[in-house]
Amino acid sequence: MTTTTLGHPRARPARMDQARAVLLTRVGIILALLAIWEVTARSGLLYRDVVPSMLLIMRALAHLLVEPTFYANLGVTAGEVALAILIGGGAGVAVGILLGSNRFLQRAYEPLLHYLGPTPKIIFFPLLIMWFGVGPGSKVAMGALSSFFPVAISVAAAMREIDTVLIRVGLSFRLNVGQMISKIYLPAMRAPVINGLRIGLGVAIIGTLLAETKLANQGLGYAVIQTYATFDMPRMYALLIVVFLLAVGVNVVLGRYTELRSARRPSDAH
Repeated sequence: MTTTTLGHPRARPARMDQARAVLLTRVGIILALLAIWEVTARSGLLYRDVVPSMLLIMRALAHLLVEPTFYANLGVTAGEVALAILIGGGAGVAVGILLGSNRFLQRAYEPLLHYLGPTPKIIFFPLLIMWFGVGPGSKVAMGALSSFFPVAISVAAAMREIDTVLIRVGLSFRLNVGQMISKIYLPAMRAPVINGLRIGLGVAIIGTLLAETKLANQGLGYAVIQTYATFDMPRMYALLIVVFLLAVGVNVVLGRYTELRSARRPSDAH
């Protein structure tokens, strides 16, 4: 029999070649974008300080990474984002399970999630300032509010895709609500939950940074708006690069975790 399966040794070189091709494509795209940026910066078509050369940006990045104030601002933002995704993501998982397991609540309330989800959350920031003050509380609330909707919608949709056989097994063993959630629901929809949290993390970072640019005296968003106010464009771009790389890094870790768990499940079954 010549059929090649994913676990067959012959499939490994093909997967490695494909992964290498994907990596080279990504590197090529990044290098092309950097080349376009550098050509634009040197062409004089745009104001020189608005689009600085990559050399100036890298120099500003090197200076940034040795400054204690940068790490202080990074710690503030990281703490706010972590607390925001913990609150917003946790509430989103709970609400998603509730809506996904109750048809009446699903029909009554899930449309509200779809209506409010795309709404720009920054419009609620004045209310959050009045409720939680001008300190970190309003920034955490902004991030939590932003992350809640994608997580809740993702989990509610995943709940409806759970195999009914698994639910019957749990009911036949007379599992209580907590046991059904921990032993049936969450294991069955691990990947959708993690993907929802990945999206929620992204919008939590956006919401928190946006709130920091509006009213704050610490955090990466505050640092970005300060560099803009002083028109220090290389430093501003360096900060944006750091934020981008950190967000990508966390998403890569979560995505890799999802892939590893998905790869283990068939082998666990055997």
